[in-house]
Amino acid sequence: MMNRARIVLRIAAFVLPLSGASGQAPSDEERRVDSLFAEFTRGVSPGASVAVVRDGKTILAKGYGMASLEHRAPITPTTVFDVASVSKQFAGLAIAMLVAEGRVKLTDDIRKYIPEFNAGQTITVSHLVHHTSGVRDWPGTLSLAGWRFDDVISFDQILRMAYKQRSLNFVPGAEYTYSNTGYNLLAELVARVTGKSFRVWTDENLFRPLGMTNTHFRDDHTITIPNRAFGYARRPDGGYSAVSNNLMALGSSSLFTTVEDLAKWVANFDDAKVGGVEAMKLMRTTTPLNDGAENVYAFGISHRDYRGKKTLSHSGGWASFSTYLMYFPEQRFSVIVLANTPAVAPTRVALAIADIYLDEELGPRAPPTPNALATAPVATVAPAVLDRYTGLYRLGQGWYVRVRRDGSTLRTQASREAEFPMSARSDTSFWVESYSAPMTFRAVPGQPVQLTYRGRRHTKLEESPPLTRAQLAAFAGEYESPELETVYHVEVTDSGLVMKHFRHGTIRLTQLWRDDFGGSMWFTRSVEFQRDARGQVTGFNVFVDERSRNIRFVRRG
Repeated sequence: MMNRARIVLRIAAFVLPLSGASGQAPSDEERRVDSLFAEFTRGVSPGASVAVVRDGKTILAKGYGMASLEHRAPITPTTVFDVASVSKQFAGLAIAMLVAEGRVKLTDDIRKYIPEFNAGQTITVSHLVHHTSGVRDWPGTLSLAGWRFDDVISFDQILRMAYKQRSLNFVPGAEYTYSNTGYNLLAELVARVTGKSFRVWTDENLFRPLGMTNTHFRDDHTITIPNRAFGYARRPDGGYSAVSNNLMALGSSSLFTTVEDLAKWVANFDDAKVGGVEAMKLMRTTTPLNDGAENVYAFGISHRDYRGKKTLSHSGGWASFSTYLMYFPEQRFSVIVLANTPAVAPTRVALAIADIYLDEELGPRAPPTPNALATAPVATVAPAVLDRYTGLYRLGQGWYVRVRRDGSTLRTQASREAEFPMSARSDTSFWVESYSAPMTFRAVPGQPVQLTYRGRRHTKLEESPPLTRAQLAAFAGEYESPELETVYHVEVTDSGLVMKHFRHGTIRLTQLWRDDFGGSMWFTRSVEFQRDARGQVTGFNVFVDERSRNIRFVRRG
């Protein structure tokens, strides 16, 4: 009898966290939350852990689906997730605390603390915490250098990459562009100012004081983590693949924690038990761009509104983990969703949970305002007019759109996308349902046609004929990036131009326009060759994406 009683107690202790914090019959709100995760409770599936916090108290903590498909281990509120970029707010508070203590100034040049980092322009601590530094993001940059996301990616590797940068994406303060690398530099700054590793400092000054006993920044990918969830990606056949996770990107990511611990963290937004009032206030202080434009990001937190109420939030995604944390300061209310599959869509789910609990306290749901052209009557445009608009337009680096006439209508196809129909609303305006946006043309006699898309005007390009094999041969050779310490071999094959790399293999290059080519790998959106005054090819610039721009490769010999 005694052994049987112990077994029953153990089962009860295991089940209760999955069925609500109190063990009582679920409330209407809880049942509605359950319905959001219903598909992840059928069969063997990854899923999510969720917590709802009000006035510093956890009013819901549940798990859905499996933390480990291999071992059939269910997700509970104590399951440990890699929360990816939700990690940034902890680095943000670390910096805010050092500023409040007078040990760091936001106006300080980062080189004061990390002299190895010298990209040629002054970058301040403020630039880093607000994502306005122009520092290239490591995921795309390291990928171009030869890393794969399932490699071991260490903190030191990221820092060494950053130290090699000799140019920036833009003038510091001119733009908001997300940079994980910037937050890795902030973590290193904390270590150098305090004399302790970032993991040790955050353990001693953030996690232990808050009682976050299952939380740490992972600085060793080989350590074992009890109750850990693993990430899974959906396979084409409907099953799941395990996703490797060997990242140690301190400051920007690599925080392992639970919804129970994060509930203690969001409660700190109300009482400032850790950090103090001054530092917590600083975390909510945004700084405009150089031209005065608003920037809603500060200290690892996005400052936005939802249904008329202010929110502090951040999302995260890495190795099939998909996470979201949202806090309503006026309502002292938070939602935390941590998933080990992107299929959960945690941002959408978190907003739905907020609707469930706060519906009467939030403003009205604003119906979407359709563009006037979307509902305007369809117009008939003469074929001769349509022909004026056909051609190629450059919307941005590695981003082109071709417009062609198909009978009595136009069709548009952007780089790496399918072709879509354009519906005429007048002789100059066309609605593109697949873009949820209009395209408007301006044709002035004697001048190139201009296309306006999402508020920006683009001039029609002169067509460049396809390059012959002999012309492609001018690009063949070895190209080296001193910044990335890597080499690509460009060759001409029967199928066209390719670039080869020791780790990535063969990357197909497709001519976009003139000397600008798009590569078949995601990190080669634009490979634009450069020529000297004699027309000789001297190198190329790679545009990975907006976060990693114009990485220079020089032709050897």
